[in-house]
Amino acid sequence: MENIVVRIEREEDFKQVELITRQAFSYPGRVEKGGIGCPFEHWMVHKLRKRDGIQELSFVAEYNGKIVGHIIGSKACIELPKNSSIKVLNFGPLSVLPEYQRKGVGKALLNTFIDRAREMDYGAIMFFGRPEYYPQFGFVEASDYGVTDCFGHNYPAFMAMELKSNYLNGASGGKFYESDIFNEQLHCNEVKEFDRYFLKGINSV
Repeated sequence: MENIVVRIEREEDFKQVELITRQAFSYPGRVEKGGIGCPFEHWMVHKLRKRDGIQELSFVAEYNGKIVGHIIGSKACIELPKNSSIKVLNFGPLSVLPEYQRKGVGKALLNTFIDRAREMDYGAIMFFGRPEYYPQFGFVEASDYGVTDCFGHNYPAFMAMELKSNYLNGASGGKFYESDIFNEQLHCNEVKEFDRYFLKGINSV
């Protein structure tokens, strides 16, 4: 799809971005699979803007002047033995309206995000996502660097990318910690309350 414009998110975009994020993650069968019973990711975006998110790495994608996607970066780290740590970058949610998915919007957002993160001198990105999709951008399993999640586990969905050569040298044995905003169960009640008022606001427009 041509004519995709990626730009920094502005304050006037906030509500629309949250709506897009909710729609992107309201896939069939989600409620039946358990969890909090409603999408979680629009609340995450809302909270990340206030804490742990990085404004300069929050982008929207426009198509013909309409916002159709969004990505946001946030602070994270690898905790090492002896109380040392390595700062890394996390990203997500990466949201694209369902009718615009598989048309290059997500790629445009992520490529812009990666390029800007390099320009801002970040050393590496670590995150959890679809292992069949992200290797095309240069991501590998975090286990390649000897890093586990905060519980000491590794799996294909836990991925990493160095933005600076050898930045993750010495990271082996470390554990990855992202913002607690990503912990669904920790914020279950707050998310439900947010979603209730969010839908009330949307339906009243």
